[in-house]
Formats: sequence, structure tokens, C-alpha cells
Amino acid sequence: MKNTLKIVIAGFVAGFAGAFTFYYYFVKPVLLAGPQTEAVFNPVSYNETPLASTPPTSSIPVGVAPVDFSEAASKATQSVVYINSISRGASYTTWDWFFGEATGGGRTQVSSGSGVIFTADGYIITNNHVIESAERIEVNYNKRNYPAELIGTNPATDLAVIKIKETGLPAIDIGSSKNLQVGEWVIAVGNPFSLASTVTAGIVSAKGRRIGILEDKFPIESFIQTDAAINPGNSGGALVNRSGELVGINSAILSRTGSYTGYAFAIPVDIVKKVFDDLVKYGIVQQGFIGGAVVEYNYENAKKYDLDTKTQNYVGVLLESMEKNGPAMEAGLKPGDIIIRINNEVINSQSAFEEELSYHYPGDKITITYVRGNATKTASLDLVNLNGTTEILTRKIVKNEVLGAQLEATQYGVKVFKIQENSVLKKIGVPENFTIIAINRARVKDPEEVIEFFAKYRGRGALYGINSSRQQVEIPFVVR
Repeated sequence: MKNTLKIVIAGFVAGFAGAFTFYYYFVKPVLLAGPQTEAVFNPVSYNETPLASTPPTSSIPVGVAPVDFSEAASKATQSVVYINSISRGASYTTWDWFFGEATGGGRTQVSSGSGVIFTADGYIITNNHVIESAERIEVNYNKRNYPAELIGTNPATDLAVIKIKETGLPAIDIGSSKNLQVGEWVIAVGNPFSLASTVTAGIVSAKGRRIGILEDKFPIESFIQTDAAINPGNSGGALVNRSGELVGINSAILSRTGSYTGYAFAIPVDIVKKVFDDLVKYGIVQQGFIGGAVVEYNYENAKKYDLDTKTQNYVGVLLESMEKNGPAMEAGLKPGDIIIRINNEVINSQSAFEEELSYHYPGDKITITYVRGNATKTASLDLVNLNGTTEILTRKIVKNEVLGAQLEATQYGVKVFKIQENSVLKKIGVPENFTIIAINRARVKDPEEVIEFFAKYRGRGALYGINSSRQQVEIPFVVR
């Protein structure tokens, strides 16, 4: 015990002596020398190493004006509307066979998007995917809700036209997407995440993007890529230049999360104008075809067709296949030909080929410049429609007062819409925009078949078809 106490006392004395010595010889002289300058923490730059002291400079380079989007945003936001797409998913059970009508087990679903006022008398352009599942469409503009009429859709470009009953609306100024340059400033206006009138800015990252997202037999993809932030709800909104002119309709994002990650895509306004005019005038979009399919001209495809693979520049698109007796075949074109120009427009990608054709109509005469072997040749041909003729197609809608609905033949069956409350279709639970494929297991392709069936049939039966959400549905019914 005595040895332990001695060790503690010795340690305390040694520590005190050491502290006194450090203070007396090191700390006290510094204190007597007077106050020192306070340390200054400088930011670290990883881009340049300062060699000498230089005066501070402005953050804005001399001669470069600051970027200001306020005027463009002010013009564009007043022309962008909020769209609600409303649908009711009905559920059908075996009980419907006994009671003869849907049990009403579905829930009302509301999804939102954006639209752009195209004309002062109420025509609005938006994305097809914004309204394709809608049984009812509402437009919110200037703190007021308007019921909207669907004028027409075009899945090939993911565009649709709707209309509200209003006049004197601020139609957006139309620009040109052909004149748009990569690196040019643009702003996106829309309603992401239900946040109305949101503006984001970015640049044009690329043009003529083909990203393979449109579910159509003959898609037209030539997107403007931008890094302006676009999120769910921006769909159908405006992409405008610094003058506030419309250059595109925002349509898609490339993302693993479902939210913006730096890649956004818009439909060029030059395509939008053509689609809008056709839907308003004809109800459907007029597409011109050469009677052949093209693919990208690159090393792999050149090798496939035994073409020269040593070339340094793969310019043009490769004609892959042709329809028998189609315009391309009759004009003398062959698989393996390299198309480099349509009229005076240079063609260097499949998207450019599709975009250029999208501006034309069935019956239009075009000149194709192509390369075969070492020779450059030209051919003239008349474009045809989906049916292989040069006629302009029109939408054929059958209005039937007895059935209380409008009907239209589609490639799948007969679509029914604008169903009245007293319609037998409404009573048996057929939803708006339902496409009837079969009745009592018998296929139907013509509106008259549906009208004739319900005019005569009495008893139990079943409709089979596709609802507006692309779900295959069977609807049991009883007609008394």
C-alpha cells in the first residue's frame, strides 16, 4: 500500500514539473510577443494552381450576357394547361351472370399530364399516352375545369388532339424544330408531380433520337433530346426556345427510377404541326409509304448485304426489304440500296428517313437518291397509304341513335364511345372507349354487326374486348 502511494505522488510531481517547463519556455514567450494574425481558410481549386496574387474577377465573363428565360417562360406558361385523365376500371364476376350487369367493383382512377393550347378556339395538343386510358378528360386552365372532347389520336407519334369549348385562348407561338441547333438553350413547361406551371431549363443534347418506345406498327421516332428536367406530369407539355416559341412536345424520359435522370425527349414541332392538321381535318393522320423498310446503314448491316465495309463514312439508310409491286419496287429500287436523300433533304439515319416521310401525304411524288455499288442514282415514286393506294384516308364514325353510341372500326374490332346514359351498352356495363372484339365468341369487325346484334338479340351473352387501359375484359350481360 505504501509503495503504491509513493508511485502516485511521484507521477503527480513529474507531470506538474513537465507542464511548468513547457509553459515557461514555449508558451509564455509567444504571449509576450503580442497578438497574431487570424488564420484565413481559402477555397481549394482543382482546376488551376495560383502562381501569384491576382485581383478578384466577376463570375460572368466579359462580353457574355447572363441567360434569362423570364420572357420566354412568361409567354409559354399561359399556353400550357393541366389535363386530368379519368377512367373507371370495372370488375366483373360470376354474379353478373345472375344479375345481368356489372357489380361496379371498379375504382375511379385519375392520372394527370399537360397540354399545349394550339389555337385560340380551344384545340389542345398533348401526348397520346396522357389520354389513351381516359373515359373522361378534363382540362384545368385559369383556375377553371373544362370537359374536353377527344378529336383524334396518333399512337405512331404519341400525339393526340383534344378540344374545349372556349374562345380567345392564348395559343402558343409556333417555332421550327428543323432550325433548332444542338447546344441551343430550351425550357420545358408542364405540370410535373401535379405542380402546375413548372419551368425548367436545359440545352438541346441531340436531335433525331430513335429510342424504340412507341408501340405502333409504323412508329415515327425522331426525338429532340434535352437535359431540361422533365418528370411524370410533364408529358404533353411544351418545349420552347429562348423566344418562347414551341419547338417540341415533351414526351418521355430515360430513367431507371421513373424520375428525371438527365435524359428527356420531345417530339419535334414540325411533326406536331402535321399531325395536328391531319387530326383536325381528317380525324386520322395521313402517312406516306414507299413500300419498303429501311434499317441503319452501319458496319453490321453492310456486312449482312455484302456491301463495302472498308468505307470510313456510313452515310444514308439501307433498304432492307420491299413489298411486291410497291412504289419502291416499281421505281427500280432493290434491297441493299443505300438511300442518301429524299428530294433535297439529306438522310443519314432511320429516324431522319421516318421524319422526312412523315411530312408527306399519300399520292405525293418524291425523288429518292440512292447508291448502288459505285454509282449514285435517282428514282421517282408516288407514296401510298396503309392500304397501298394513293387516296387520302378519312375517319369513318357511325352514329347510331337506337344503340345510343358512336362506333368505329379499328384493326382489332369495333370501338364504342360517346355512350349515352340510356344506351343498352351503358346498362350492361360497357365502359367508354371499349373495343369490342367478339360477341358471344363471334368476331366483329364492322359497326353494323354490333348495331344489328343488339337490335335483335334477347337473353344472356358475353362481350369480349379491350378497355381503354388495354386490358382484355369479358363482360357478361343480359338483354331483356
